[in-house]
Amino acid sequence: MSFPWAQHYAPKHPVMQWLDQRLPVPRLVYNAVGAGYPVPRNLNYFWNFGVLAGAALGIQIITGIVLAMHYAANGAIAFDSVEQIMRDVNSGWLLRYAHANGASFFFIVVYIHIFRGLFYGSYKAPREMVWLLGVVIFLLMMATAFMGYVLPWGQMSFWGAQVITGFFSAIPVVGDPIRIWLLGGFAPDNAALNRFFSLHYLLPFVIAGVIILHIWALHIPGSNNPTGVDVKGPQDTVPFHPYYTAKDGFGLGVFLTLFALVLFFAPNALGHPDNYIPANPLSTPAHIVPEWYFLPFYAILKAFTFNFLWIPAKLWGVMAMFGSILLLFFLPWIDRSPVRSANYRPKYKWFFWMLVVDVLVLGYLGQAEPTVLVVLGSQVCAAYYFAHFLIILPIISRIERPLPLPNSITESVLHGEKAEAAPFGTQTA
Repeated sequence: MSFPWAQHYAPKHPVMQWLDQRLPVPRLVYNAVGAGYPVPRNLNYFWNFGVLAGAALGIQIITGIVLAMHYAANGAIAFDSVEQIMRDVNSGWLLRYAHANGASFFFIVVYIHIFRGLFYGSYKAPREMVWLLGVVIFLLMMATAFMGYVLPWGQMSFWGAQVITGFFSAIPVVGDPIRIWLLGGFAPDNAALNRFFSLHYLLPFVIAGVIILHIWALHIPGSNNPTGVDVKGPQDTVPFHPYYTAKDGFGLGVFLTLFALVLFFAPNALGHPDNYIPANPLSTPAHIVPEWYFLPFYAILKAFTFNFLWIPAKLWGVMAMFGSILLLFFLPWIDRSPVRSANYRPKYKWFFWMLVVDVLVLGYLGQAEPTVLVVLGSQVCAAYYFAHFLIILPIISRIERPLPLPNSITESVLHGEKAEAAPFGTQTA
């Protein structure tokens, strides 16, 4: 981040000077999360969720490594190995519940992080690459979570793998070969378990690598802020440390408290009871549903119940499900409004909250029994989801008259009071 007023790392201790000259890790940390990284002074607690997502990923990697030492990726004993972890491995129940619920909390903070970006226009120039890398992380999370859900080899694990991979067969010509390649056969079995286990173990480290690129891309233009106004000078910023390390620390404490409450008092609340039944290829569950964080997209998939033109309904559903995520890649160019923050875009703010309600309703419909009303509701909500991005946003960005923006971040913070430029932090290692 090229702020001329940023404090540069200047080690005083001879050992730190020697290390900095040969391996500048202290300088890197100082400039990334220390006093050498200036950030807008008006960030609210919605900016905590990036750090919380990193903490959630750390929980998943640490618990996942230990669980992998005891898990057996074999269809005959996979379910029993999970039960053995729960009963016989020291603190195995804690590790397994932390890993399972950690995935849910990871998605909770990432969904809030995404909607914060949508509300405050964090996808707009010059932060398009930050947003695009964030969508890549989201896709990698979804792939990792799906493969992890298969590993316990319960009824929902087996039939979830059967149904989700079956969607690829809707693709003409190449669909069936892709499905067989994914599963290593014609149905989920040992080959599928081994493949999914290997990829589930690998992908979190890939996610960690993309997160590094995500943060690197963020440090070039700097953080967005609730006003969406660019930083004008040192009076608009404060050092990341100690101001935002303290704020992130408080948010992390709240996050871990909520996580502990679920972990110790309701560890199965976010899971499905059928997954405590061993996988049985001869017994189909009455109602197959994915994990809760996939439900909005599952509702979009189920919304297509009839063939249209020469394309069958199943293929329409698969294209719509993947398209609903891929659409986010084009958002920086769909929304052409020069104003970032919804605080100054009254029409956009109204439709933003309509989108939030729409996604929540889709989540509910995704787990509901497919009655006539549920299917109709899914169709209406899916249509609105695509209309929001493809029709409403382009129109609003052209016709909306934004509210007057503040002249600077400092003006918005002090409500017009005269602000004196405060000297930047002088901390050194």
